[in-house]
Amino acid sequence: MSHRDTARVLLEQHGTTYAEDAGITVDDKPAALWQLLVLSLLLSARISSSIAVAAARELFDAGCTTPERTRDTTWQQRVDALGRGGYRRYDERTSTQLGELADKVLDDFSGDLRRMHEACDDVPALEQALQQSKGIGPAGAAIFLREVQGVWPDVAPYVDDLAAKGADRLGLPTAPEKLADLVPAQDLPRLVAACVRAARDQDVVDDVTGSDA
Repeated sequence: MSHRDTARVLLEQHGTTYAEDAGITVDDKPAALWQLLVLSLLLSARISSSIAVAAARELFDAGCTTPERTRDTTWQQRVDALGRGGYRRYDERTSTQLGELADKVLDDFSGDLRRMHEACDDVPALEQALQQSKGIGPAGAAIFLREVQGVWPDVAPYVDDLAAKGADRLGLPTAPEKLADLVPAQDLPRLVAACVRAARDQDVVDDVTGSDA
């Protein structure tokens, strides 16, 4: 298959972003950006993505849809929500981190991550700004930027090492600009998410390439 054909099949079979899985409609609005940051924190732990997504849904159902509402929840309410999502191994520590994250976003950006975006001149500055929050390390920052690039065009094309690894396993180009050229701009977050799945799961590679290796 050509690179474009591979990308098309990849999108058809595995092109759902992690935000979509968690019920988040990513747009350039404070609540959506906060929810994406929460999901990024959860996904960056050593735990399956399905559990992280389920935990995010439980947190949002419990009221953690904005930093203000998150700060209004109790530590125990957040622990309970994480537990319902299966996030038990990290529930107490993560509940604390979520409270601290809400405080920081409220104190530094008045609850609006667009202010963080406006204050950063480039992607490395955004990566560093995201990592100023407890619980958001390099992996969490990369997750956030992979998914937000559809609504923050200046971030695109954002292809971190994990996504590039998946692209390589699929025989696709790993250079961000070349990978981005394979799909319309609005589909790039989906393509990058699918490449991440390929990096983590050989079955994804086999589905797309038809390989039994």
